[in-house]
Amino acid sequence: MRRTAVTLTCIAAALLTGCGATAGSGAAAKPPAPPAPVSVPPSAPPSAGGAPACPGADRSEPGAPPTSIDGTPANTPEAVKLSQAVGAQGYGAFADVYGTHTTDRPAGRVAVCVTDLARGRLLLEAARKADPSVDPGRADLYLSRYTHRALMAAVERLTADQGRPAFPVYTFSAARDASGVVVTSTEAGAASKDLKARLEKITGGVPVTVERGDPVESLVGTKPPKSPDTAAPVAP
Repeated sequence: MRRTAVTLTCIAAALLTGCGATAGSGAAAKPPAPPAPVSVPPSAPPSAGGAPACPGADRSEPGAPPTSIDGTPANTPEAVKLSQAVGAQGYGAFADVYGTHTTDRPAGRVAVCVTDLARGRLLLEAARKADPSVDPGRADLYLSRYTHRALMAAVERLTADQGRPAFPVYTFSAARDASGVVVTSTEAGAASKDLKARLEKITGGVPVTVERGDPVESLVGTKPPKSPDTAAPVAP
C-alpha cells in the first residue's frame, strides 16, 4: 500500500514538474529574451529593422490636398496639427532619429520616418505633451535610412565643394524617403557613373541619385565661391 502511494505521488509530480524525466530534459525552459528596440544603422537597408521602410512622397500619387476649407484645397486640420507638432520635435530634441514626415498619408494621418522606432514613439509622446490637442494615434511610424540632420550635412558638403565636375550640378536636396541625397544635372550628368561616384565620395558614402533637371543657378562647377573662406577645397 505504501509503495502504491509513493508511485501515485511520483506520477502526480511528473505531471506538474517533470518528475522521472531523463537527464537534461527536466530543466525548465528559459523564457525568450525580450526583443531589442528596432533601429536601422545608416549602412543597413531600410527594411533591416523589420518595420516598413519610409515611403516618402510618391510622385505618382495625385498632388491635390485631400480636403478643402471654404472651397480652398487644404490638408486635413487634424493631420496638419500633428504634423506641426512632429516637426517641432523632429528638428529639435529628436533630431538624432528624425528622418522626415508626410502630412495626410493617407488622409487624416501622418507618416513619420525615424531611424529608431523606440525613439520615434518617444518623439510622438513628446509631441503630445507639447500640444495635448494632437492625437499621436494618427501617426504611422516607418524606418528611414538616414536622419534629416545627416542628409543636410551631406548637402552642405556638396554645396561647399569647390571642385570642377565634368557636368554642371543645379540643385541638392534630401531624398523624400530620407534614403540619401538627390542632385539635378544635365541629361548626360544624370547618366554619368563617374559624377555619381564623385558626389558620393564628397558626401562620405551617403547615396546620391542624380536626376535630369533644369538650370536654376549652378551650385558646383560654374561659379567661384563667394568667399575664399566659404569652405575648404575638395579634391575632384
